[in-house]
Amino acid sequence: MRSHFVVVALLSATLLAIPVFAQPQLMPPQALDPLVQRIALYPDSLLSQVLAASTYWDQIPDAARWADAHHYLQGQALADAITADHVPWDPSVQALLPFPSVLDMMADNVGWTQQLGSVFLSQPNDVMDAVQRERHMAYDYGYLRSNAQVIVRSGPYIEIVPLNPAWVYVPVYDPAVVFVRPRPGFFIGGAINFGFGLNIGVWFRPWGWGYSRFSWADHHVFINNAVWGRTWANRTTYVHPFRDPHVPRPAPEWRLGPTQAGRENYHPGWQRQEAGRPEVRSQATARPAPAGRPGSATQPAPTAHPAPNRAQPVEQHQWQPRSQAERQAPRNGHVVEEHQAPARSGGHESERKH
Repeated sequence: MRSHFVVVALLSATLLAIPVFAQPQLMPPQALDPLVQRIALYPDSLLSQVLAASTYWDQIPDAARWADAHHYLQGQALADAITADHVPWDPSVQALLPFPSVLDMMADNVGWTQQLGSVFLSQPNDVMDAVQRERHMAYDYGYLRSNAQVIVRSGPYIEIVPLNPAWVYVPVYDPAVVFVRPRPGFFIGGAINFGFGLNIGVWFRPWGWGYSRFSWADHHVFINNAVWGRTWANRTTYVHPFRDPHVPRPAPEWRLGPTQAGRENYHPGWQRQEAGRPEVRSQATARPAPAGRPGSATQPAPTAHPAPNRAQPVEQHQWQPRSQAERQAPRNGHVVEEHQAPARSGGHESERKH
């Protein structure tokens, strides 16, 4: 009997020694407002996808590297590459692959991304309220207005939607400027640049594009026309309904995750070669890129014969990152992964239809 109690005591001590990831402490409004400033002026559809993806912050660095390596692909070719490569990330993260600059921002500031994702899991209503406070501030100061790319709907809740639903725009702005009252004589017209956009079309609807939005009054985020319900309590079991995107397959190594310092020394799981296994490159990576674009050299695709009855590793890629000049191009007035917004006066077929 005494030995039985000893075993029970040892087992209890062992269970108590297992670390438990407690819900993070609630953040007050004065801490939430600066946290959301860099994304608060994103169009509603893009903002909803960023918030959902941030809850999988450990997958962002890998996804950013993949997007960098495939930045020359667009439309159907990019959607096919995502499917062909069997990327192991949640569909909410895959949804941002058409936007390398957004993933770069999230990966280069992975500590911020983790904090945003954690607080959105535990305080989604407060995060949405913080976004609205920042939008109202930019609107009241005169910075946030409708233009040739987006419509800004004011009222109790400010909505930002593209003029052409087929296009998604990534704004460029300085939070230290647009959320501060302008000094007399300061020209506010160019403080927010919505000039760079991507034609999403129908290619990325399986990842929720075209069906993602907010119901601000109800504090609901809709991803693929369904309320996003991932919380801190159900984060390990929640599966959001998508329209049959690529279902991630197991990849044991990718969950190692990045460090708080960033991704300079981080080697993602899909770049590692499983011990004792031949290297495999995806056919999507091997296809030639348009002439004159960096990273467009064609790579040979060796034939690999995986051993039977074993889980296959995530396919390998030769990562050819964009140069610093390319990654900063939108800030310097050049188009990289995004395209110049079509003029309303004509010339673009999809623009005329809408």
